[in-house]
Amino acid sequence: MTYRRWFVVGVAVAVVGALVAAFTIFYGNFSPRGYVEDNFSRASGRDIGSNAIAYTSRKTPSEVSKQITDAWRPADQYVDGSGVYLRYDDDSVVILPLAVGSVILLEKMTTAYPRYHTVVGNSWGWGRGSTVRGGGPGSGK
Repeated sequence: MTYRRWFVVGVAVAVVGALVAAFTIFYGNFSPRGYVEDNFSRASGRDIGSNAIAYTSRKTPSEVSKQITDAWRPADQYVDGSGVYLRYDDDSVVILPLAVGSVILLEKMTTAYPRYHTVVGNSWGWGRGSTVRGGGPGSGK
């Protein structure tokens, strides 16, 4: 194969790679936020100001929680009668019961932690990922 043909093959492979990367960037979900946005119905009437973006599901909070945590493992999880509270690196996912189904609230940790601190108390760590409790012999438990 001549140098020119190798160049054409190289350019074709680069174009295909760029198309695959662009498709992945625009249509893939790379975070719990993206997963919720892709899998649940938007409910702007249930937003809490501009900080907590609401979605809904016809499933119970525990079913929604299982669906989300199967896809994205949270750094911390707190469950009580009021709902399911999931903490990720930068975002929180709070799932509250409705008469039929659930409301799922996506919020940045900077506003979610103060909002839900009275509920989650010390259950949610403060920091990035699951490393917030350290890595000692007891792993913080």
